[in-house]
Amino acid sequence: MSDQFLFAAEVTLNGLMSGVLYALVALGFVLIYKASGIFNYAQGVMALFAAMTLVGIMDGQVPFSHLINAIFGTEIHHFGWHLPGLLAILLTMVVMAGLAWCVQQFVMRHLIGQAPIILFMATIGLAYLLEGVADLMWGSEIRKLDVGLPQGINETIDSVTYGMFGYGFFIDNLDIVATVIAALLVIALVIFSQYTKQGRAMRAVADDHQAALSVGISLNFIWVMVWSVAGFVALVAGIMWGTKSGVQFSLSLIALKALPVLMLGGFTSIPGAIVGGLIIGVGEKLFDFMFGPMLGGATENWFAYVLALLFLVFRPQGLFGDRIIERV
Repeated sequence: MSDQFLFAAEVTLNGLMSGVLYALVALGFVLIYKASGIFNYAQGVMALFAAMTLVGIMDGQVPFSHLINAIFGTEIHHFGWHLPGLLAILLTMVVMAGLAWCVQQFVMRHLIGQAPIILFMATIGLAYLLEGVADLMWGSEIRKLDVGLPQGINETIDSVTYGMFGYGFFIDNLDIVATVIAALLVIALVIFSQYTKQGRAMRAVADDHQAALSVGISLNFIWVMVWSVAGFVALVAGIMWGTKSGVQFSLSLIALKALPVLMLGGFTSIPGAIVGGLIIGVGEKLFDFMFGPMLGGATENWFAYVLALLFLVFRPQGLFGDRIIERV
């Protein structure tokens, strides 16, 4: 095999790994949209907030320390402990569940029955609010996140592929872990939504709010649960992206990359989020490999959106989404 073909194969594998990370963010959008019809613009900021909270808890940082010190003239910044990653993740999950309850009780509960654009605008406001709260709580500096996940080039894959083809594939261990976690997460979410009482209630709420209420399903409980699960998905995405590139405010922009994923996979399909992410990840890597030099590079910045635009024109419901039918 030629080196160019083998390099293209390596690019494809790396694209699959990148696609998994995109899909992790898209999953949070799908969960909330599927249950409530709300496009949650704040999902990317939730991933940022979760990652910053995790780092703060691990490092023993005092929340709102800058504000407290400015008001009281103190110099308190840390509690003096460093928690292990697993315990910090569990505490962050509690924080994200509390955030979900607050969002439902103080924002979404008062907007039931409003037009979709009103709900969308509410999530935009929520995104900026969370970003400001995260800044006040933990500061704005770039933080390193290390919860013990393996990183660096996988030497086994490198040596095996070199022995087989005379060309070593450079695959990051973190990308492999992200792929496994994403697969397990999708399986768990599908089992939850299809085979548990709460999952069936969630699908009933998604189909018809009034009918769900008439059979005794609590909308408040279902939506708190959905926002909590979306918060957990945001935490997983925040851990992966934060470990890969550091915890910084630009992390919230990964939500923009989830939009083409949703348009390809469909806004209501959990498997579609994964397939859409893989298509985007592989597509942008291969397109940049084949046409990047001809087009001046940086094609990864816009390829996904061009592909999404084509889907909007020819298949607006996406590959796995429900066809929208309006009665007139």
